[in-house]
Amino acid sequence: MNRELLMLVEAISREKNVERDVVFGAVEAALAQATKKLYEGDVDIRVAIDRDTGVYETFRRWHVVPDEAGLQLPDQEILLFEAKEQIPDIEVDEYIEESVESLPIGRIGAMAAKQIILQKIRDAEREMLLNDFMSRGEKIFVGTVKRMDKGDIIVESGRVEGRLRRGEMIPKENLRTGDRVRAMIMDVDLTLRGAPIILSRSAPEFMIELFRQEVPEIEQGLLEIKSCARDAGSRAKIAVLSHDKRVDPIGTCVGVRGTRVNAVTNELAGERVDIVLWSEDPAQFVIGALAPANVQSIVVDEEKHAMDVVVDEENLAIAIGRGGQNVRLASDLTGWKINIMDAAESAQKQADETGSLRKLFMEKLDVDEEIADILIAEGFTSLEEVAYVPLQEMLEIESFDEDTVNELRARAKDALLTMEIAREESVEEVSQDLRDLQGLTPELIAKLADGGVHTLDDLADLAVDELTEITGQSEDEAKALIMKAREHWFTNEAASQE
Repeated sequence: MNRELLMLVEAISREKNVERDVVFGAVEAALAQATKKLYEGDVDIRVAIDRDTGVYETFRRWHVVPDEAGLQLPDQEILLFEAKEQIPDIEVDEYIEESVESLPIGRIGAMAAKQIILQKIRDAEREMLLNDFMSRGEKIFVGTVKRMDKGDIIVESGRVEGRLRRGEMIPKENLRTGDRVRAMIMDVDLTLRGAPIILSRSAPEFMIELFRQEVPEIEQGLLEIKSCARDAGSRAKIAVLSHDKRVDPIGTCVGVRGTRVNAVTNELAGERVDIVLWSEDPAQFVIGALAPANVQSIVVDEEKHAMDVVVDEENLAIAIGRGGQNVRLASDLTGWKINIMDAAESAQKQADETGSLRKLFMEKLDVDEEIADILIAEGFTSLEEVAYVPLQEMLEIESFDEDTVNELRARAKDALLTMEIAREESVEEVSQDLRDLQGLTPELIAKLADGGVHTLDDLADLAVDELTEITGQSEDEAKALIMKAREHWFTNEAASQE
């Protein structure tokens, strides 16, 4: 029997072109699975076959777990203190094994053994093909639509399959069986049967890779695509930078008579591409990203990572774009929150901000409107600036003498101290469950406290725009935080239903 086992393993190994160890592993799995059926519980069985003689042994084993963890799988686990009674130097995550009677191969059932062995071999072949494919380092998967699978498209390249999910397709693109497809390789998920390579045609990375293939200067290092934002199938923006002054980045990506950019557009179902010159200056970058709209002025708020962009009425619709597309893509491309407004809206906003700042200075510094307006006119925007800007800079203000400057600085420092004490007292009122919420930093907790948010339910009750107003977070960050705060609602509801 042992000789027959070795001959069988050798024959299958040669026929399927897989290593003998893989076949041995399949036989061991078949024997272990058959042996488990002899026990009532969900036991853990290990079978070891000698690769030279074909002799095999069978063991029942228990996984050693920490005492405090308890037994989650009583038929497969043993507590550390009990294991140490048998093997004094055993550690957690090791195994205790007990030799049990081996099941004759003839008893496992030829069909069951064959199925397990063939499945193991198929898995091994699939893994070998996948490893061979991935070792080529290709970023774009080129294949043919093979079939539909629950809304996903399975694309075949040779004997390797990729999965293009519905959400990663280009909207309104109608792919049929037999169509030639190119898509970006985003991930490899070995748990997916048959098609483990995850593909995308809507990801910004796909467009970047298409340009890299069409524009040799990118591969040569003369040009670089710094970022990309897409509304798949409709419009996109890419930011390019030249590392060689002799190379025009925009013209090079467009190509002679638009051949290069048209090749990308044709691949992406007519998706129009705006090519923008990348700049280290964020304001200049945003101005370029909003093209074709002309910008009148721009105000940068570093703290909120946002910009107020002023355009005339003729350019307002162009800057915003249909459905807000242009400003949304520009924001994604640059990483800045962009607020588009006309001159009247900008003036009103500045007036509101000036009014709020005037009120702050008058209340906290105990000064009249004239002194507050002088500070605003000189560019002061916070009490911190009044308190800690270099003394010489304030002495250069014509309207102030040294005594006035020293008094203003002292009042600003006192006001800041008073506000900090009040803030600490407010933060102390924040409930522990809110403090413990994942993702909340001390800075965010302080901002929430200032905004009157002291409990988990207070945060959960907020709308996204209310939270962004309090914390200055992006909409996505605020939404994620609110949903995190609401988790206990659903947990409590589920518990009550049980």
